[in-house]
Amino acid sequence: MIKALFFDIDGTLVSFRTHTIPHSTIQALEAAKADGVRLFIATGRPTVIINNLHPLQERGLIDGYVTMNGSYCFVGSEVIYKHAIPAAEVQTIMDYCDRRNIACIVVGEHDIGVCHPDHVVQEIFYEHLKVDELPIETPAQALQRPEIFQLTPFINASEEEELLPSIPHCEIGRWHPAFVDITAQGTTKQQGINAILKHFGWQREEVMAFGDGGNDIPMLRYAGIGVAMGNALDAVKESADYVTASVDEDGIAHALEHFNLISPLPNS
Repeated sequence: MIKALFFDIDGTLVSFRTHTIPHSTIQALEAAKADGVRLFIATGRPTVIINNLHPLQERGLIDGYVTMNGSYCFVGSEVIYKHAIPAAEVQTIMDYCDRRNIACIVVGEHDIGVCHPDHVVQEIFYEHLKVDELPIETPAQALQRPEIFQLTPFINASEEEELLPSIPHCEIGRWHPAFVDITAQGTTKQQGINAILKHFGWQREEVMAFGDGGNDIPMLRYAGIGVAMGNALDAVKESADYVTASVDEDGIAHALEHFNLISPLPNS
């Protein structure tokens, strides 16, 4: 029996085309919640830039959050898991970016900033993801945070390969060719889901997860049922138990109907 659903945000709950949550998705989640299923977010975004879930939040549909790719998880006001990047490896990453003038987003527990912002940050985060402009910081200012939970350097695949050996206690996840999300070793969306499961006393067989990007693969493989969106990367689809329609084609509603978690919606 499925007790909880976990959803990525961008490309899963929220359309890249419209930047909104489809009405069918809202209806489907309302129906699932009314039937006693708990609903959770599992995102690479930190809380401070989760700005596109208002229709779900206003309806009180969200029961908890796995943020920063699993490195910071909370239910209500209770933080149930957090794991910062080791300070020495934060320094290594920041030095690498600073020497090459590479843009890097730095995320603390409750704040965020960007060093060396460029046109790619503008195009992807501000224009494509509709994130509000981030405070610009020097590396020295960014490193004043007591803990850093996620770094997002705008590096390509070859730069990632070059950097990786020098940060052995870090985890790298990529869902866009222009950047990676770096967290502490072992902190993935899978670990975040596991923290939620321990908190509520559930088993992995009792959860279903939805995603579309490379950073969703660990949770799709871990969940009792992993669902890839129709707009997902091929590698994500190959890691899922089921591939539904795209976010713009009522994919979440169709999947919940397919697994008999909700009754068919009108016009679905």
